[in-house]
Amino acid sequence: MSHAPQLYTLYQQLLEKSQTMLRLARQGLWDDLITCETDYVNAVHLLARLTQESEPSVQLQDQLRPTLRLILNNEREVKALLQSRMNELAKLVGQTSIQKTVLSTYGNQGGHILAPQSNPDIN
Repeated sequence: MSHAPQLYTLYQQLLEKSQTMLRLARQGLWDDLITCETDYVNAVHLLARLTQESEPSVQLQDQLRPTLRLILNNEREVKALLQSRMNELAKLVGQTSIQKTVLSTYGNQGGHILAPQSNPDIN
């Protein structure tokens, strides 16, 4: 049984989902992106299953190739935006860690003020 019409429709829906994910990533709407990504992954799994059940004809593959290129380009850009966001978060975590260390170090002095004292042995 051929799934050609269904496959074509699913690829179009996958393209729409990838475009939505790219828009969300560009806007920095990370929580919404994660929600959308779940639907995207489910659609990819469905496509993989249908493709295994019935390999698309060469003609259908030719029709789907431009759509698949767009999907892959969107994925590449989303991945780059996510990597950039992860780098930002890593930098913030590093700064927070340094701040905690500084606060811990100075906080452990128990409120004592360190000031130079006069030493009678030094003239």
